[in-house]
Amino acid sequence: MIEVQSVTDLLGRSALFSGLDLAQRRQLALEMRDVRLEAGEMLFARGDPGTEIYLVTEGRIRISVLSSDGRELSFAHAVPGDVFGEIAALDGAARSADATAITPVRLKTLSQAALHRLLATNTSTALAIIKLLCERLRDVSEHFEAIALHPIEVRLARLLLDMLEEREPKAAAVASLRLGISQNELALLMGSTRQRANVALMLLERGGAISRSGNMLDCNLEALRRIAQRD
Repeated sequence: MIEVQSVTDLLGRSALFSGLDLAQRRQLALEMRDVRLEAGEMLFARGDPGTEIYLVTEGRIRISVLSSDGRELSFAHAVPGDVFGEIAALDGAARSADATAITPVRLKTLSQAALHRLLATNTSTALAIIKLLCERLRDVSEHFEAIALHPIEVRLARLLLDMLEEREPKAAAVASLRLGISQNELALLMGSTRQRANVALMLLERGGAISRSGNMLDCNLEALRRIAQRD
């Protein structure tokens, strides 16, 4: 069992629950139950009932959808501290995407009933979930816009910048990034194939935006922003 204090701390770092005080977060942690998944195991599929939300405590979850021709598109990864599954838990409709473990994963889940009680009694959490949903909508919109309109190297540059900003909001001119995912997972996040993801990595190298050493990337932020069209 994951320590209650560890879960309390993770809740405090999440966008959704950071407005709760320590006692409230601890009580919430006590209400959550444990779930474990092995790599490759599906947590839920699109169309499943959505009666819980999830907090990742260890590992990485792929959130993805299948296109009409059977291609998988991964539009987000959930990592420790991330909350997901809130849309179906809020509106009572079916799951809008698949959630699959990329690595061995440990989760904490909160029931729909407990979430609704919290939102009804805590204004800060209700406002936080509105903000979270708006951010989700913006992210998905930008993601699909990039796939539809931008070359593969632009998509990869934007993805790497987003990863760097999540980990180092005030990164220096050059920053190191451990991908922590396979080229196949990278390709799914870009709506592409593994072969094209490798081409994109080579294009960024030739453009002076990255240098590679195994799974480590040394990133030139100015060059990345130029290629990403964010300068």
